[in-house]
Amino acid sequence: MTNKIFIGGGGEGYGVPQEMSFKYANRHGLIAGATGTGKTVTLQILAESFSQAGVPVILADVKGDLSGLVKSGTADHKLHDAFLGRAKTIGFDDYHYHSCPVTFWDLFGQQGHPVRTTVAEMGPLLLAQLLELSEAQEGILNIAFRLADEQALPLLDLKDLQALLVWIGENRSTLSLRYGNVSPASVGAIQRRLLVLENQGGADLFGEPALELADLMRQDSAGRGMINILASDKLMAAPKLYATFLLWLLSELFEELPEVGDPEKPKLVFFFDEAHLLFEDAPKALVDKVEQVARLIRSKGVGIYFITQNPADVPEDILGQLGNRIQHALRAFTARDRKNLRLAAETYRENPRFATEAAIREVGVGEAVTSMLQKKGIPGVVERTLIRPPSSQLGPISAAERADFLKTSDMAGKYDTPLDRHSAYEILAQRTAKAAQEAEVAQTSAEEAPDPMAREFNAARRYSGSRVPRSSSRSYRPKDTFASAMSQAVIKELKGTTGRRIVRGILGGLFKGR
Repeated sequence: MTNKIFIGGGGEGYGVPQEMSFKYANRHGLIAGATGTGKTVTLQILAESFSQAGVPVILADVKGDLSGLVKSGTADHKLHDAFLGRAKTIGFDDYHYHSCPVTFWDLFGQQGHPVRTTVAEMGPLLLAQLLELSEAQEGILNIAFRLADEQALPLLDLKDLQALLVWIGENRSTLSLRYGNVSPASVGAIQRRLLVLENQGGADLFGEPALELADLMRQDSAGRGMINILASDKLMAAPKLYATFLLWLLSELFEELPEVGDPEKPKLVFFFDEAHLLFEDAPKALVDKVEQVARLIRSKGVGIYFITQNPADVPEDILGQLGNRIQHALRAFTARDRKNLRLAAETYRENPRFATEAAIREVGVGEAVTSMLQKKGIPGVVERTLIRPPSSQLGPISAAERADFLKTSDMAGKYDTPLDRHSAYEILAQRTAKAAQEAEVAQTSAEEAPDPMAREFNAARRYSGSRVPRSSSRSYRPKDTFASAMSQAVIKELKGTTGRRIVRGILGGLFKGR
């Protein structure tokens, strides 16, 4: 086993080996090119090489073609002679057919072992991105996660989160005093988005048993790294779910793995196929998160390789982190295509033998323009390279063969049966049932009071209190007695014209007396 991956042959007659050093393989890479130019085969030969060196691999199989890694190539394949001829041309003397250790995974549990995580592990940031929430709705989601931590409400699956949001809506007036305004409309919008996610099959992603990262970083008995293939053909119908899951997986690796500095070879290699789905319509905060992880995860021994049609699909700040590059042909049919082609060519270290822009446009199927990191991490001179042929089967395996491999897998039975633990949904349901029971007991005890008047009072049908008079003299009415009647008559007379004359006479006599 050498300390390099043989990519193919370059130079005059394709006789100069083009290799990637394992020491710099964790400094990330890019595989780009138009549809049908050979990107999938390049990904396949890289996965084979990493596995042979004992490095585990995670890759997304968008078209189903990569399942052939589990089987060895055969001499009766229609391209057998072409493969042998290419191996001879590029000086690949050690070329032979072999299979690779593979574990199949599937978010929907149909073409592989189920892959699950909990709502709590996904976190509010990625979940808000998955649900495409507004700023106000994301704020309520953060409140939900905060309450789940404070009140010991485990958020494991979607029904846990849905139940907690219902509780938040019912107690919004109290919660608003502490956390800010909780709008019923925002809570309802989140619930609708969760319903859409559930209808798209996203409910299969959340739950237990949750995926253990150690199961993605295994080696077989021969010391070869396990190739973990995520079936993504159906997942592509929900691109937000696809992108969010892969980003979550990358974030989990970043948080869980220890620092290793610059190892002699990577601890794990991660291939992002259809990388443009990660960045289309993604908010800046999420793109910044990907850039941060790409910058820092290198020191944890993880290499990230983006596979996409055009380098322009990857944001510039992230593109600048990708040291190892394999550029298949780009087609320039429009002015924008020509601009992107020119920009792609300008990122390579020039080779005086040919024009990089012309080479990218002219390379054929199975050929690419390559540049690998060399000593001290310096980018190598760009070279036209004939990619080596794969050792495993080219093309997918049958559904029956996949089913047989799943039955004999080391992971068979570990994740296949879902687990529904006591979590937020059950806890909140118990609280509601207990509150309803206490209210029923209180009502029953009130209705069964021994005193009939007490029962009517408790039922709000009798009020025995005395009326409290107002402080105004107008509201006071004395009891109807003879004395009070005479007083009322005198007061009425004094209020009249005769009364006013009598009063004036009395007051005038008093003042005259003085």
